[in-house]
Amino acid sequence: MAGAALFGGALSGAAMAHGHRHARLVELHPAPRERPAKIPRAALMGFANDGDAAPVIRLDPGVPPPPVEVAAAPVALLEDAGTGRILYGKDADKRFLPASVTKTMTAFLAFELIASGRLRPDQVYRESLDAYRHWHNTGSRMFLEYDQPVTVDQLLMGIMNVSANDGCIVLAEGFAGSVPAWVAMMNAEAQKLGMTESHFNTPNGYMDNGQTWVSARDMGILARTMLTRYPAFYRRYVGHAELTFNGITQRNHDPVLGVVPGADGIKTGFTGEAHYNYLGSAQRGDRRLILVVAGVPTPREREKASKALLEWGFSAWSQRDLFSAGATVAQAQVQGGTAAHVPLVIRDRLAVLDPTGARAPLNMRVTYRGPLPAPIAKGTEVAELEVRQGNAAPWRVPLLAGANVPAGSALDRVRTGLARWLP
Repeated sequence: MAGAALFGGALSGAAMAHGHRHARLVELHPAPRERPAKIPRAALMGFANDGDAAPVIRLDPGVPPPPVEVAAAPVALLEDAGTGRILYGKDADKRFLPASVTKTMTAFLAFELIASGRLRPDQVYRESLDAYRHWHNTGSRMFLEYDQPVTVDQLLMGIMNVSANDGCIVLAEGFAGSVPAWVAMMNAEAQKLGMTESHFNTPNGYMDNGQTWVSARDMGILARTMLTRYPAFYRRYVGHAELTFNGITQRNHDPVLGVVPGADGIKTGFTGEAHYNYLGSAQRGDRRLILVVAGVPTPREREKASKALLEWGFSAWSQRDLFSAGATVAQAQVQGGTAAHVPLVIRDRLAVLDPTGARAPLNMRVTYRGPLPAPIAKGTEVAELEVRQGNAAPWRVPLLAGANVPAGSALDRVRTGLARWLP
């Protein structure tokens, strides 16, 4: 995409929050097509680009120090879901054994199938004799009886709240016909999501000699996708304090549920080979954090690390809103259309995070390859907003055409051509 010259002054108007004196917008004077945009050199500091991956984390002097309790976790990650910023990471790309955190992928796959109409919450499955013999007394379970009818809705409740190993097997066999077939679907979903450091061998994460592994960054991707793509399913199936099934009440072992304000899930995990893991999330106001801790030696240390890291994420960082969803950011030049310009709008609300009590300077510019040829359909991605905050690496947000611009007549082309050059 082509670069452009700076437009003097701060962003203004209803689209942007007030008081951002350091924010600058790039005026849209498209450079020749063969000239690529110039990207400022900057230290990487943990922003997630394109929603799927973040640069390697390097702490900056302006980043608040993390809580001491997180030292107990060999692997840790804290992400701000709204901005995609990685607030803290320790070996975020290192593979670890997830144990029952694996069940998050089983639930996500079920959500995908329900959303596509291939699976129904009221669909009934029954536990096979082989599954009953193997899982009735093995690990955490929802105490299904052999051949007992159970709905998908009940299975998902058991899987996500009392870590039902037996429920995972019944769901896998019921839908896919076999555990290996279900696991193949899990791995296909992981690949589609860009979870490059993850591989699943079981639907429930039970010990399998290290054949199931994930990374903290990959689990952050999974959690963020689940939260944004299926918020209603998340609210329905995740974060219940207890579950009663077959007359047996079991409590959820989530270490921060009911302890940290706003905490609402997601999944714990423990085996002797994996130690204590946790994939969690909490929301306060319009801010949501996603947390991963893994390989923690004791449940008490897992609880303390999880609680401290979430509290730190909310208290040590403040959100600064830049644009509301659907706001017009700039105008782009159009060639051969009924209009000389098209508004560039942002799809979702855009915000950044600052250490509480401090604000890093913001620089923003819009880039696109243009003039944009007509016709242009409203909603088409035609440009990018590049945002640079302080010394952090820039990240980019797609901008959409805010209006339809049909191809113009010869007279339209003359008129719009003159309009681009006349004051």
